[in-house]
Amino acid sequence: MTDCRLIAIGLTIASAFIGHNATAQSCDDRFPWTCRGFLSPSSSPSVRPGASRSSTDVAPNLPPSEPAAPSGETNRSVDPALRSKYAALYAPVYDDRFPIKAVKLSQVNPEFLRTTVFYPTHEQPGTIVIDPQNHFLYFVVGGGKALRYGVGVGREGFGWSGDATIHDKQEWPDWYPPKEMIQRQPELKRYLSELQSGLGMHGGPGNPLGARAMYLWQGNKDTLFRIHGTVEPWTIGKSVSSGCIRMINQDAIDLYQRASVGTRVVVLPSH
Repeated sequence: MTDCRLIAIGLTIASAFIGHNATAQSCDDRFPWTCRGFLSPSSSPSVRPGASRSSTDVAPNLPPSEPAAPSGETNRSVDPALRSKYAALYAPVYDDRFPIKAVKLSQVNPEFLRTTVFYPTHEQPGTIVIDPQNHFLYFVVGGGKALRYGVGVGREGFGWSGDATIHDKQEWPDWYPPKEMIQRQPELKRYLSELQSGLGMHGGPGNPLGARAMYLWQGNKDTLFRIHGTVEPWTIGKSVSSGCIRMINQDAIDLYQRASVGTRVVVLPSH
């Protein structure tokens, strides 16, 4: 079974140096995951369920601005009707542990914005269905309908299919890069500190895992795949992550509130 943490190792190392060299003027090179071209690692933090964190925990000197989107993607015009429809859904969030900026709708294909769709299925209301091939996540609400969210998936597809359950949920999850990544990219140590479950980065606005994470297990086994937020909303609807399922932070928060621990997750095959 694919471990999305290990997939990230080779990709993030190469792309970090590309992002630093190509976009030195458009990002803060102290924090390579904010640089264009860096694939923020959709790594699965090795945390113990229920691990507590203070609300003041945050990596020091995090970049104050959002990462730069790839060139050309911020110039897309946004239909006024579309902006009006989604302004509230993707507005800034100020009442969370950390403030979350409004989503720039010009960076996201409208097809992948949250919406209610006709979705006949035998799955029970409350079930999550992930369609990695088409970059959608469905939350079944019943009556032949579902809430549909756009997601980003791994370059080589989601890597597995079948049933899982949400075993654990965390707000502003800490990031624990694999030891192999740290060994091959030792400069990461400058951004890490010793946390409860090892060397990592406190949850916060610059953390690659975003505002929420839901941890998927099959039976008593951790799949090492997660559904989590992202600091790169322009990657939604694309196959660019390191294997896990990434969502716009506002969408990750919405799903997090709807899906409880024990929620059934069905991952469709990716052809």
